[in-house]
Amino acid sequence: IKSPMIGTFYRAPSPESANYVEIGTEVNAETVVCIIEAMKVMNEIKAEARGTIARVLVEDGKPVQYGQPLFELKA
Repeated sequence: IKSPMIGTFYRAPSPESANYVEIGTEVNAETVVCIIEAMKVMNEIKAEARGTIARVLVEDGKPVQYGQPLFELKA
């Protein structure tokens, strides 16, 4: 799953909340996997694919670039 924009990567909707997905979570095209904050707007990012989360490739709170891999899926 790649970043559709430049911004700051967050795994959960707020610091007190659970992460959207963990390793082993099954996702489909509509599953929200993270938030990317861009210009003070929180954008929910959907998996846009079907599979199981195999790896999380970005640390929470870190900046990401357009097209940067965020999660690795296995079918």
